[in-house]
This record gives sequence, C-alpha cells and structure tokens, in this order.
Amino acid sequence: MLPAMKLILKWLLSAVALLAVAYIYSGVQVASFGSALVAAFVIGLFNVILRPILVVLTLPVTIVTLGLFLFVINALLFWAASGVLQGFAVQGFVAALIGSLIYSALGVLIEAALGGLFAKA
Repeated sequence: MLPAMKLILKWLLSAVALLAVAYIYSGVQVASFGSALVAAFVIGLFNVILRPILVVLTLPVTIVTLGLFLFVINALLFWAASGVLQGFAVQGFVAALIGSLIYSALGVLIEAALGGLFAKA
C-alpha cells in the first residue's frame, strides 16, 4: 500500500510544483489544478518513456558537453508536454529551460521530503 500512496502523493505534489513554477515564472502558464495534474502526469510519462531513449541517442553530445545537454533534453520534454496539452503552456525554448530547471529543483525537494516520510524503519 505504501508505494502506491507515495506515487499518488508525489503526483499531487508535482502538480503543486507545476503551479508554483507558473507562479514564479511568467513563461509557464497553468490554467488550473486539474491541468497541472494532467501536465505532471504527462511530464512524468515522457520522463519515463522518452527521456532514456533521448539520452542514449544523444550520448555523444552529452559526453562532449560534460552532461549539460541533459538540461536541453529536460527542456525539450517539458516543452513537448505543453505542446500536447491544453491548459499548460510554455512560451518557448528558453521558458521551457527555465521552467524545467525550477520544476526539477522542486522535484528534488519533493523526493527528499517523501523519502523521509516513507523511510522504512
């Protein structure tokens, strides 16, 4: 039961983080909490399915740039999610890069908080 509860809580908190990104940075807009829930799900789905493929395909560029190209991959996935969803909009690549950096930072905080909350005794 705990893994499912952690997953649902992470999804809800990721939606809140997406709303926070829209509040902090004007280049990202989220229409409602429902839109944020769907966008958080799609971003997570893209990160699970597409990101590993893109990382492998761009491995030479990633090595040459000392891993900095991973930021570009994150931004492209963030931007792609806005392209397939209504109620979640990103104003361009630079906005996607900044938005994905803020979203990732908030995701690290969420993961740390949930790791402490659901730590096995």
